[in-house]
Amino acid sequence: MTRNKILGYAIGPIGAAMMGFITLPIITWFYSVEDVGRISMLQVVASFSVLLFCLGLDQAYVREYHEHKVKPKLFKTALLPGLILSLVFFGPIFIFDSQLISKWLYDIPSTYLTIISIVCFVLSLISRFLSLILRMEERALAYSMSQLLPKILFLVFILSTVWLGLTKDAYNLITAHTLSITAIFLVFAWNTRKEWLSALRYKIDYKELNKLLAFGLPLVVGGLAAWGLKVMDKLFLRGMSTFSELGVYSVAASIAGVAAIFAGIFNTIWAPMVYKWVNEGVDLAKIDEISEHLLAAIYFVTVLSGLFSWILPYFLPKEYAAIQYLITACLLGPLFYTLSETTAVGITIARKTKLSMVASIGAMSINVVGNYILVPRMGAAGAAVSTAVAFWVFYILRTELSRLVWRNMPRVKAYLLITLLLVATIIHSVFLKDSSFTVIVWSILLLLGFIFFRPTVNSVYTKTINIYKQIGKKHL
Repeated sequence: MTRNKILGYAIGPIGAAMMGFITLPIITWFYSVEDVGRISMLQVVASFSVLLFCLGLDQAYVREYHEHKVKPKLFKTALLPGLILSLVFFGPIFIFDSQLISKWLYDIPSTYLTIISIVCFVLSLISRFLSLILRMEERALAYSMSQLLPKILFLVFILSTVWLGLTKDAYNLITAHTLSITAIFLVFAWNTRKEWLSALRYKIDYKELNKLLAFGLPLVVGGLAAWGLKVMDKLFLRGMSTFSELGVYSVAASIAGVAAIFAGIFNTIWAPMVYKWVNEGVDLAKIDEISEHLLAAIYFVTVLSGLFSWILPYFLPKEYAAIQYLITACLLGPLFYTLSETTAVGITIARKTKLSMVASIGAMSINVVGNYILVPRMGAAGAAVSTAVAFWVFYILRTELSRLVWRNMPRVKAYLLITLLLVATIIHSVFLKDSSFTVIVWSILLLLGFIFFRPTVNSVYTKTINIYKQIGKKHL
């Protein structure tokens, strides 16, 4: 993949993260902590509905794309079953009780909130498949702009609400989120109109559908477990704590998402690129090299987060002061997940997708037990620690299972360092909240990082100097 394409993919996550970084303080200052918790529940259930109704066919589409001759037909075969199933599922629920979804998600009986929530769920599902067209065709800039536009629209809506003095409540936030999902759907639909219009003339090949389902359905079970792994913390906070704790935790997780923007870029590029390498017979030792560089990046991002987390309370209302102790733990989840992508890709290459289910269920079980024990006692801190430990287990399980069915990979160094990060994070989040000793701990880890990753640091330093020299020559 060329540097320009990687840059194109980066524009969306980086731009979206910047918009989120601007929007987040506005939300925390003008909306209640409880309403922040409610919008978090909408996002949790939206991600669940996409995962469930995709039936694993989104990942089957990615896996078969380069080997399939009639790609519009493949697209229709992958999209249609889940779309029909989602409509069949949500329709009767709305007919039975038009306020049921709103009451369950937000503790607010409202037909309006139920309708726009369902719209959000269905459009998110369709957008997932439309985005895969741009992703697999490597139309990086179009893919990125489709991520950035909803964030801009969301910010405009929030600013309009504040400027016009409108009521700032859950209705505003949920409507804004649904409008952003609608925007991304329209942009995806326009950018992929040639492909999905072409797909309309094809009939579903049920033999091919069975093949896709055989690949994808095991991933649904594993995917649901992975979803549970990612959102179990919020569900336990919703059920065993308060919307206030959920709101604080959700903001911490959102900030962690901004700090880990490169993770989203990497996840977008990685799997299709490796599938292409396998198809072209490229030396797969490159995977180990990339994994080492990614481990270094994750190590330094985590350490720097712990070292400077005390700055966050200066930008947020006092109700969110506890975020400084949660942010690093919230960061470990997406970072460990991204690191596991470099090693677990062997599971899908070998088409042993049932093993993904094993890893996800194992880690989710750890998360369920951890949240059940810690959330009632420690609230948001317990949820953060439990999730971090679960993702640590998740990375190890995925790596070992991938080695079992694909190829041997170096992993001892990675295991030692992620364990070190996990222990330091738990100490920071639970035992040394108000102690300056945490700064000393993170500073020592930062210095050790330059020893652990000396080749990577030297490589980055050399490339930076070369770029600086090239820029200097252009200005002479």
